[in-house]
Amino acid sequence: MEAGREGRTGNAYERLDAARNRRLVLRTALEIVAERGLEALTMDDLARRAGVGKGTVFRRFGSRAGVMRALLDHAERDFQEGYMRGPAPLGPGAPPLDRLRAFGAARIQALELTGELRRAADVDVFTHYRHPARQLELSHLAMLLSALPGIRDPELTAYQLESFLEAGLLLHLHRSAGMPLERITEGWLDLVESVTANKCQ
Repeated sequence: MEAGREGRTGNAYERLDAARNRRLVLRTALEIVAERGLEALTMDDLARRAGVGKGTVFRRFGSRAGVMRALLDHAERDFQEGYMRGPAPLGPGAPPLDRLRAFGAARIQALELTGELRRAADVDVFTHYRHPARQLELSHLAMLLSALPGIRDPELTAYQLESFLEAGLLLHLHRSAGMPLERITEGWLDLVESVTANKCQ
């Protein structure tokens, strides 16, 4: 009995240690990205700066793309917190149309980090829309659209709006086509206006 309890206690400590190491590695990865950009993030440098073995990093994340996916999940959880419980107009408390405008604007302004993370994480385009974070975003957009008069198909319209916010398109517009984020944001606001024109005053 004592041995069983001791084993369970040991396993609990191992799990706590693993969770602590994971948080440490992700925090360190974000520091490196903030300082020098995504291209500077290597598994060797990450392990060294975090003060853990390189094997520990590989066991936790599998590969550099795995680290990127974890960072992307972290960034998306922060964004979810913002539109679900954060201050208005992105969060609750503002009219649905204002929240719709703020949603896209916030996604576009976060492009430099989240767009590159999505590219580096090698997100599968075929499973992209089935990812829980994307499903939650689509549900949120559909909920806001449902609260507006005259939107005949909020679910389909949510997909149409979400397509404008795809990281690949936004990165192309910003990096390849040379459009400043302010212009892209204005494009989002114009799109929202066209979708909701004469439907909500």
